[in-house]
Order: sequence, then structure tokens, then C-alpha cells
Amino acid sequence: MKKLSLLLPALLVLGGLHTPVLEPNDDPLIGAPAPVFNLPGIDGKTYALSDLQGKFVVLEWLNFGCPYVQRHYRTGNMPSLQKEFTSKGVVWLSVVSSAPGKQGYYEPAAMNEHNQAMDGAQTTILLDPEGDVGKMYGAKTTPHMYIINPKGILIYKGGIDDQPRASDKATKDAHNYVRAALDEAISGKDVTIETSRPYGCSVKYKR
Repeated sequence: MKKLSLLLPALLVLGGLHTPVLEPNDDPLIGAPAPVFNLPGIDGKTYALSDLQGKFVVLEWLNFGCPYVQRHYRTGNMPSLQKEFTSKGVVWLSVVSSAPGKQGYYEPAAMNEHNQAMDGAQTTILLDPEGDVGKMYGAKTTPHMYIINPKGILIYKGGIDDQPRASDKATKDAHNYVRAALDEAISGKDVTIETSRPYGCSVKYKR
């Protein structure tokens, strides 16, 4: 395993991939406390995960320059989820870990304009330009989705649905893992599918 971890960065470079190399402890476990953080929102407020105990929280890694993200917003898939569950008291935080100068990074005012154009309906967008929170969570793609229960426990992580290369129609008809997990958890049931493979563009980390 140690040899593999040493070889991985080289393999990623040779393969032309842009997925960030993350440390093993940067992948939080299902059933364990979600990593806590404080990040500024584009609304001028600072959001601390510790202040959100008692609520379900969704973390959505976001990059408006990513075609996968654009598809989920263009079809109304992401905004409809945001509207549906924030109306039920869920806190939905879209996290941008793009570094300055890289795809998806915007100053707060410009980020808000892009979000309005995409009909975003999340609680707010959080800015993580250093990528610290993204790496803490092991976020690899946009979108990469996480659900935290009211006790602060991570109950889902992975892709938004089962259609990584879907057409617009297939996106609307896909099995949405996030909706299913939230419906089950809010109703007091165990989450049937706790993890899935995330897909999308690589997160544009600083390094």
C-alpha cells in the first residue's frame, strides 16, 4: 500500500488526470462524525458545520464551468432538489474549492450572478479557494455529494445519481441517490445506498 501511495502521483501525471492526490485520512467514513469546518458564504456570512447540529446538511461540490454541473442545473435536476429539500428544513451548502485563476473560481458577486443564471436554490455557496475543506472531505469531482444527519454523522457520500454520461432526458429519469437517501433519512429509515462512485470534472484545487 505504501508503494502504491508513492506511485499514485506519478501515475496521475502520466495519465493526464487532474484528480487531486489526497491523503488516506482525507476520506471521511460513513457513520462517523463529518469533518467540521468554517467557510465564508457568498451572502457575507460565515458558516460553521458545528452550528448546524439538529439539521440535515447537504454538501454539493460545485464548479459552474464543469459540463456535468451545467447539465444538472440546465435540466433543473439540481435546483429542483435544492428547492424540495430546503423547503423541508435541510441546509444545502454548495462548496466551491476551485483555486483563484482556475475553472469555477469567481469572486462572491460574480458567483452570485452565475448562480442566479443557473436558478440555484441552495442555502448558500461556500468559498474554499485554498481547498482545505474539499481535501478534508476527499471531494474529487463536481458534483460530489455528501449528506450529514442532525447528529453530525455522515450518512451518504458519492455521486448525485446513477447516470454519469446521461443525456438531459436520462438525467431527469435517473435514480437519484441524494433524493433517495434524504427521503429515507428524513423519514427515520436507514439509508439503503450509503456510497456511490462520484463522477464529473475534477475539483480544480490549488495544488
